[in-house]
Amino acid sequence: MEILGFALLGLLIVMSPGADFVLVLKNSIGAGRAAGLWTALGISLAISVHISYSVLGISYLISQNETLFTAIRYAGSGYLIYLGLKGILTANNTLDTQTNETARVAGLRYLSQGFLCNVLNPKTMLFFLSIFSQVISPDDSSQLTAIGYGLYMMALHGIWFALVALLFTSAPLQSRLKKVKKRFDQVCGAGLMTFGALLATD
Repeated sequence: MEILGFALLGLLIVMSPGADFVLVLKNSIGAGRAAGLWTALGISLAISVHISYSVLGISYLISQNETLFTAIRYAGSGYLIYLGLKGILTANNTLDTQTNETARVAGLRYLSQGFLCNVLNPKTMLFFLSIFSQVISPDDSSQLTAIGYGLYMMALHGIWFALVALLFTSAPLQSRLKKVKKRFDQVCGAGLMTFGALLATD
């Protein structure tokens, strides 16, 4: 039952709206399905970083070091504000397209956006710290349980945000959203800036 409880908690956390969700939404509608999927992959890969330092106990040290924790908080805040401002300033009603030569570069850009958006979020760090403090104990079996839960969270993030990207780039929605794409980009940009500002003031 405890494992089931952690699994359901992870599902609720992943599905709750946040900066990751807004970024996937923005990139999917603004640059197409591939951009959204690359962003989802970046977010999923970022979870491996949280898992690693949680299992090693580094997250506890970070949370106890106010200067380091504050630096991470402001770095994450600044990055979200940057993405939001960029989204507002570049908003338009045309779908961004890439040639075959630039598709790989563009994919890595969206992957890095998803990765940095998640890995620089101290709230995500504290979530994993609180969860893994309950899962990990001195015996070796708990380490395997923690790693298993971490892999579950990675898969959960990847699958959920990939589904978001697929849904919002489906043909019926694309034809409707294209008409309001500029306004939608601006709203998503404002949302990212809001998340960034809240992160800085919490």
